Amino acid sequence: MILEEYDETKNSMFNPDEVKNEFKNIPKIGVTCFSKKLLDKLVSRFNGEEILQSSNANGKLPIYKICYDGEDLVLFLSRVGAPACVVQYEEVFAMGLEKLVVFGTCGVLDKSIEDLAIIIPNSAIRDEGTSYHYLKSSREITVNSKYKEEFIKLLKEHNYSYIIGKTWTTDAPYRETKNKISKRKEEGCICVEMECSAITALAKFRNKEVFQFFYAADNLDSEKWDKRSLGNKDKLTDKEMIGLLAIKFAISLNE
Repeated sequence: MILEEYDETKNSMFNPDEVKNEFKNIPKIGVTCFSKKLLDKLVSRFNGEEILQSSNANGKLPIYKICYDGEDLVLFLSRVGAPACVVQYEEVFAMGLEKLVVFGTCGVLDKSIEDLAIIIPNSAIRDEGTSYHYLKSSREITVNSKYKEEFIKLLKEHNYSYIIGKTWTTDAPYRETKNKISKRKEEGCICVEMECSAITALAKFRNKEVFQFFYAADNLDSEKWDKRSLGNKDKLTDKEMIGLLAIKFAISLNE
């Protein structure tokens, strides 16, 4: 299969540092999410300053600098889906970012997982194509091999419960069929999303430190799809508090 044709050569015909080589002085630590409404709340809360933009043919996304507890960090909106997300991160890493906390929604494959529950992935099934350009072919990839215990400590300090488990990263959300969901559950998956395995592969390839966590949204462990809080405006205040956790955790990585 074509996804097994991994090439470990570091240099490509053109590279992210050649595209974004004019920016090298951004803060080394960053936080990113996938919800525009949530990002806007966080930017407003911290009076974020737009310092750069990431751009492609679809348009530009601002990159903000915020200050929390005397520390500067980058805050930006991630593009949805593994290919677009990884290209964006390639460029932000080329701008000088070294450590990144990524958080966003996931669908749950276990109805006992409550809405907005914090999920820490420890493994991801690579049902997407992007990761295979960054690491050799394998069915799964280990996620969050670093910083899990530190994040759990922060969650406990703020009285958040959490679940650790395997995620299913897919390129095709409209092909999450009952048969596939059943198979992924048999493999031990507790949730599904669209970027985790690819982000992990990129981080390993580029030697960057990335920590990922999710907050539970729609429920796929039912006869009919249950949207729950998947909408960007739903439970936005609660999601903002989760965003604050991500920012606090990112700052702790600079200590």
